[in-house]
Amino acid sequence: MPWIKKENLKIIEIGEEDRAHYAKRQADIMYNFPFGWKEIEGIHNRGDWDLSNHAKHSGQDLQVARDDSKEKYFPHVIETSVGVERSMFAFLCEAYSENQEGEVNFNLHKNLAPVKVAVLPLVKNKEEIVSLAKNIFSDIKTKTDYNVYYDDSGSVGRRYRRQDEIGTPYCITIDYESLNDNKATIRDRISGKQDRVEINKIKEYLDNNLK
Repeated sequence: MPWIKKENLKIIEIGEEDRAHYAKRQADIMYNFPFGWKEIEGIHNRGDWDLSNHAKHSGQDLQVARDDSKEKYFPHVIETSVGVERSMFAFLCEAYSENQEGEVNFNLHKNLAPVKVAVLPLVKNKEEIVSLAKNIFSDIKTKTDYNVYYDDSGSVGRRYRRQDEIGTPYCITIDYESLNDNKATIRDRISGKQDRVEINKIKEYLDNNLK
């Protein structure tokens, strides 16, 4: 999934009368926030203004020579200015949605999700299931760099909803069948697809889908 939909972005060219005196060209990247189009990044072609002025006032030769000739020139500078806060706000606006029941979904790109994986034992009163779930949780926590969350409170459906609300890409559920086939169910938040994966291949599965 894209971080931001293409239709929610546009580029505005800034006319000569409105741009900085040193800018040969200027463009603003705009995002369609719920309250309207606002700039999230500015791009300026500053030409050779920076280095030519540094050279003028410092007395240093800041020109460079082309590889195939003795011709020298001042390198041009392309400046881009983007704010972390504005970009993050755009990502959050892009990801936020509600279903018909008013339940919140955060369809965050997997690279932005604060929690990558949640481990959910089907029940918390079956020692074998809990033990297996905690072992999987511990393995992911100690053997990978994924931020992993353990949740055994309430029904599995409610736990899925909690993870959907914070944008967790994958939930791993350990159930009664896991005790017999040594497999777990991995649910993809975006597609809703559920894969039955051998427990010793969970790390491989996560690596293939999160990296």
